[in-house]
Amino acid sequence: MTAPVVILNEPQLAENIGAVARVMANFGLSDLRLVRPRDGWPQERAWPSASGADWPLDNAKVFDRLEEAVADLRLVYATTARSRGTQLPVLTPREATANLHEAVAAGQGVGILFGGERAGLETDDIALCHGIVTIPVDERFRSLNLAQAVALTAYEWRLGVADRPREAFAVNVDEPADMETLVGFYEQLEGELDAAGFFHPPEKRPSMVRNLRISLGRSRLTDQEVRTWRGVVTALSKGRGRVLEKLARQRAVPKNETDE
Repeated sequence: MTAPVVILNEPQLAENIGAVARVMANFGLSDLRLVRPRDGWPQERAWPSASGADWPLDNAKVFDRLEEAVADLRLVYATTARSRGTQLPVLTPREATANLHEAVAAGQGVGILFGGERAGLETDDIALCHGIVTIPVDERFRSLNLAQAVALTAYEWRLGVADRPREAFAVNVDEPADMETLVGFYEQLEGELDAAGFFHPPEKRPSMVRNLRISLGRSRLTDQEVRTWRGVVTALSKGRGRVLEKLARQRAVPKNETDE
């Protein structure tokens, strides 16, 4: 086993089982075990709720007794908001999944047990586990549905497998512009800023130019983005020219005409 088994003890609604399969697939879990599902198994309504994450459902194993469902596992955590009077260690999902990762790395089978929608887990169920996982929800409203509880725990497991966004989300999809393209943009921008009197006093111009180039360089602009910014600079410079022309015309018109 390379990931935890998800065990649903006495699940009631097929739609909830399907929703659990969906979040399992989101976070790389696939081994689903069902203990005494209320309406038997398989249940057709589960598959639409999985939204295409069919493989946990297709391969789900059904057991009559929880003891059988956990028999091959070396570390099992029960998820519940109530200790039921046990003396087991109580962990957050993050703490628990860190332990699960260690056990998996040692070649051990591990599992996370979830109770049914109506009553959760009973004391006898928890007694078969090595610890309790409690999600730190707000005390004013502690109720989570089954798929939410699985999702939060599975997410913490996933962070130990892939703790960075996919590469396509981390960098530009298009390659950054080459330096010739960037320098052309820099020089256009700096030329227009010179014309607008931005670099003042003149002795500070070199450091101001460096700061502009460094800040723009950090953006790693693509060719298309450089073209867009050059268009912006051109539009602003033309707008400045129109304003200057208007002012010149106004100065050329005699005062009595402008008063009309």
